[in-house]
Formats: sequence, structure tokens, C-alpha cells
Amino acid sequence: MTNRRLSYVCSTWGCGQGHRWRSCPAHSPFPYFRFGIFWYGMLWRACYRGMSNQGKDAGMNIVSFNGWARNVRVSNAEIELVIPCEIGPRILRCAFVGEKNLFAEVAGQQGGTGERDWKIRGGHRLWIAPEVKPWTYEPDNDPVAIRRLRGGVCVVPPPGRLTRIQKILSVRLAQKENRIFVQHTLVNGGNRVVRLAPWALSVMAPGGTAIIPLPAKIPHTRRLSHTQVWSLWGYTDLSDPRWALGSRYVRLRHDARRGPTKLGLAHREGWVAYQLGAFVFVKRFRRLEGRLYPDGDVNFETFANETFLELETLGPLVDLAPGHRVTHNEEWLLFRGVPHCQTEADVDTWICPLAKGRTNRKRI
Repeated sequence: MTNRRLSYVCSTWGCGQGHRWRSCPAHSPFPYFRFGIFWYGMLWRACYRGMSNQGKDAGMNIVSFNGWARNVRVSNAEIELVIPCEIGPRILRCAFVGEKNLFAEVAGQQGGTGERDWKIRGGHRLWIAPEVKPWTYEPDNDPVAIRRLRGGVCVVPPPGRLTRIQKILSVRLAQKENRIFVQHTLVNGGNRVVRLAPWALSVMAPGGTAIIPLPAKIPHTRRLSHTQVWSLWGYTDLSDPRWALGSRYVRLRHDARRGPTKLGLAHREGWVAYQLGAFVFVKRFRRLEGRLYPDGDVNFETFANETFLELETLGPLVDLAPGHRVTHNEEWLLFRGVPHCQTEADVDTWICPLAKGRTNRKRI
């Protein structure tokens, strides 16, 4: 496919360079720039003019994917992301070039646009917490504007019809490491204060195992107060054989024969991982101390059903005023050729050093 340049970018940090601030629908304070004729003109330019395959920091081109005709592929020498123009904001593919997608591709939900109901589809998405219907499940099935960043793209949909919240996804790919930086932004486009938290969910491909580190043990004589907070859902059964509750890690194995289960933690270890065969996906994130988080003050949750397993991180709850925004950041690392981990000692040996950066190997 012929590659074409996407010229519309915004000068605001996190959105790119080269466009006057007041004419950016993501960052202009003037409502008439965000809606109506200007907005739909923006969608046309973003989705049809495409973007160059040559970039200072990342290769970019327009590709088809699973029935969607227009998607931005961002890549370096080893890994690639696929981001759709026709729905979103979503990241549909995260993988080593030519290898298995580490994100799920839910059958029967690929290639569609404009549906009235929300679709899981797979991939990575941005939601609004706490989870409430229909607020959280607002459809994201319409076209988005995509702007070029240094090393990536900024995905900007119109504000939600129900919530008036705009969900912006900024994605940057390192060139010398298999490292991805993802910024999740919620903008209140309504006229009232909203209590919410950004919620970043990665729908992982079936058949793998989530690995969640636990805090170091402290002797009873040194500390009397608790060090962990867990949240359990009504359908969670910790005797389920998918769960392995160890001394240093909690592990959740995906099993296509078993239904929903979920666990939330106040997570301070800074990373979680998902091993799928010889591939490992690491998600890094921070907990801000002194802030209140959703679902019983947890900032990480994992969910599994018959089809997929999710790694979910959350930002703190905020009272978001009209015109204001809140951001939540993740860092992803991809590795391959990692031996299968069956025990906590295996995780200590093969995955923990990668997740903590204690290896000199930039690529595996």
C-alpha cells in the first residue's frame, strides 16, 4: 500500500508538533473547535491522508488488519503496534514483527464499525472507572483522529455522546529497545464535575499466565500493620486451579474451559507480566501514595474468562472539572526466547530481572 503523509499534528506536549494550539480539538479550550464541521473534517484528514512510512524515530505506514481497512502500523526493527483509524482509541496488535499477537483478537468482533453496543474486540483500550453501566461501556466504534508524534502517534476520538469524556491515547515506541510508552488521558468535555479514574486494560491472548509480584515479607516483630490490600469479586473463587498464590508472586493461568474470575491489588511493586509461550509482555506503572483508587483502593486488577485474560491498571480517583484532564501512564516491554516458568524460582530467574531492568540484553 502506498504510504502517505499525515500533516495534521498539534504543538501541545503529548500530541506532536507543528499545528497551532487553538485549532487542535484535543487541546483547544474553545468548544466550537471540538465539534461540528471542524471535528469531522479532522477525522477525514486523519483517516484518509495517512502517514509516512519514514520517520525520525519509528516506521509508520497504513495497513489493513482483521477487516479494518485503515490502521496505523508503528514499528521498530523487532516489534510492531497496529492502531485503528476506524474505531477507538484502541491498540489492536502488540507483537514481534511477523509473530503471534500478544493481544487477544476476539472472534466475531473483528472488522466492525459503527455498532450501537460496546464491543470487547481484544487489544488495549482506555476506560472510565469505577465500572458502571452504561457509563463505562460507552461504545468506541466510530472513527478517530490520529496525529503523528515523535516516535509514535496520538489517537483522539470525539468526546463520548453519553459521558462527554474524551479518551486520548498517546503511544511512543523506542527504537533501540523493545519498549513502548502509553499515555492515557481523560478530558472532561461536559459542563459538570465528574468523579472518575483512568483505567487502562490490555486484553491478552489466551493460553498464557499473568505474573503479579508481591511485596517482600516483613517479620511480625518489625511491623504490626498490614502491607497489602486485595479486592475480590463475587464470582472469584481462590480455590480455582487457575490461581497460584505463592510466597513472592500471584499467578493466574488462562484456561479456556473456565469462566470469569478477578482480583484487585494495591500494587506497589511497579510491574506485572504475562507469559505466552516463549514471549513475555511486561507492564510497568506507578502507584501514587496518599491517593484513593477505585474498587477498594486498588490500582491493579486482573480478569480472566474463557476467551482472554486482562492486565488492568488504574489511576487515582479525581473530581474532574469541565475542560480539565487527567493522565495515567504505562510502560510496556516485550521479550522472547524466555523459558517457560513453572515455579516461583523460575520467575525469579527468567522474568523478574527483565521486568526490573536487571539485564544488559536490550533485545532477546
